[in-house]
Amino acid sequence: MAEAQGKLSGRPGICFVTRGPGATNAAIGVHTAFQDSTPMILFVGQVASDQRDREAFQEIDYRQMFGPGTLGLAKWVGEVHSAERLPEYISRAFHTAMQGRPGPVVLVLPEDMLTQAIAAPVLPRVEPVRAWPAPGGLRDLRTLLLAAERPFVIAGGSGWDAEAGAALQRFAENWQLPVGCGFRFQDTFDNRHPLYAGDVGIGINPKLAARIAAADLVIALGVRLGEMTTGGYTLLQAPRPRQRLVHIHSGPEELGRVYAADLMLQASMACAAKALESIAAPATVAWAGSAAQAHAEYEANQLADVVAPLDMSQVVKTMQRLLPPDTIYTNGAGNYSGWLHRFCRYHGLQHHGRTQLAPTSGAMGYGLPAAVAAALLHPERMVLNLTGDGDFLMNGQELATATGYGARKLISVVVDNGTYGTIRMHQERDYPGRVSGSDLFNPDFAALARAYGWRADHVTQTAEFESALARAIEAGTPTLLHLRLSADVSTSRTTLTAIRDTALQRVANGAARVWLWLSARVCAQRLIGCARPCSTGWARTWRAGVASMRLQARVHWVLKRPRAGQPRCAWWSKMPACHSSWSV
Repeated sequence: MAEAQGKLSGRPGICFVTRGPGATNAAIGVHTAFQDSTPMILFVGQVASDQRDREAFQEIDYRQMFGPGTLGLAKWVGEVHSAERLPEYISRAFHTAMQGRPGPVVLVLPEDMLTQAIAAPVLPRVEPVRAWPAPGGLRDLRTLLLAAERPFVIAGGSGWDAEAGAALQRFAENWQLPVGCGFRFQDTFDNRHPLYAGDVGIGINPKLAARIAAADLVIALGVRLGEMTTGGYTLLQAPRPRQRLVHIHSGPEELGRVYAADLMLQASMACAAKALESIAAPATVAWAGSAAQAHAEYEANQLADVVAPLDMSQVVKTMQRLLPPDTIYTNGAGNYSGWLHRFCRYHGLQHHGRTQLAPTSGAMGYGLPAAVAAALLHPERMVLNLTGDGDFLMNGQELATATGYGARKLISVVVDNGTYGTIRMHQERDYPGRVSGSDLFNPDFAALARAYGWRADHVTQTAEFESALARAIEAGTPTLLHLRLSADVSTSRTTLTAIRDTALQRVANGAARVWLWLSARVCAQRLIGCARPCSTGWARTWRAGVASMRLQARVHWVLKRPRAGQPRCAWWSKMPACHSSWSV
């Protein structure tokens, strides 16, 4: 919730937890804030100073647990031993959380310090220091743009505001640049704009991936260029991409960290976008038609095959049609989020501020608490949480928080397919037919929601969703919609059956190659054995040939014998019949 507040407000979300178990439970939120570059401050209790280093009740060394040595939790960890210095530490925490690359800070509060009476002053409100890109760097960027034939912009990250979003749009319009949004930062640029090319992340449009790979200049604006945005560092090969790369980021430590860019500019996004807008563009650019084609490919990607009885693409499109344009959409982790990424058209920041709350860290259980936080922070706006069954079960008890604190315009859509969909997909892709630990045994989510004081509906068919959502919007009270989806519907592009069949064919093809290699080896050894004179050398060759045939026969038996519930590989029936006559 604190991380979601930080995303929506641009200022640190505040969270207080108890020591020990409270801190370990909060670690997921701290990690999410770090990877999402979200300003946040976590206040953690600590044992009294005279009990330290005794492994007292719930004692943990938080500098070791959260500190920079973890390379991925907090930006800074401070422990306040004197109450007189509390203002200093809190001011530093706000500055650290907001400046450069934003992120989480942890302040540790020993029990005895909290009882000290002080008369320390309250320091002024902290405002982040903003950095503008160097003028010389802007001139170099213009030179690169003028020399380019296939440029592409990837925008995202944190630190944006409405003015920066509008400036980014004007920069793109001036130069007719196609713009894609980094993983789970799709509201950075208006998805309805004719220069929008799509989201650059998991489940990327294959044509968009090909366009980025073929670009001769990539301008990365605010994004870290992490694993998800770069397709496992393949769209942009690390450390030296095929494309010319301009990397603009608020954190100097990020520049050059992975990619050796042609031009690196350290700047706050609120300043960088305005500076880019000022770069003089020529009257015409050679790639204007390409930008229009990129948007046409995005529009074509909005079309999908009809799925019965419940079509998730139509579910998302119905949400967009019925909900207000300033609706805040939230999700956690899971394959269900792919439908939101692909089919939800987010409005740009300049229109309604943040409209997407989602963890780039892939943290399950994020969506519902984030939705509750958004509904309480912006009671005038509608908030919709799309969540999977496994995702919902991580933090479903936050339904009580929404009820207790009076959230109103809040809808949670639970997609129940009875499985951890992403894990099951990877199981079928890499170990087809070997399902382990990915089945779920779910409650009636609608009944559970009613127990928490929510209203709820069941939806099993596409035609039922529109009326159920309309009732939820009209109700003006928290509502849960329980959608039942077949487990076979894996992603917005494929099914588990198709994934499994492809994997089985891959295994079969690989086994066939091994079989043919062994066949050739055995035949060669048998010929050699027949041609050589009867001698000790011949005997050794003969024995090797026999051993090889025995090995081949055993491979034959393993491959030919089907596993329970699986058909024989189709290729086996086409193999020469003489092979089956060889004895073991």
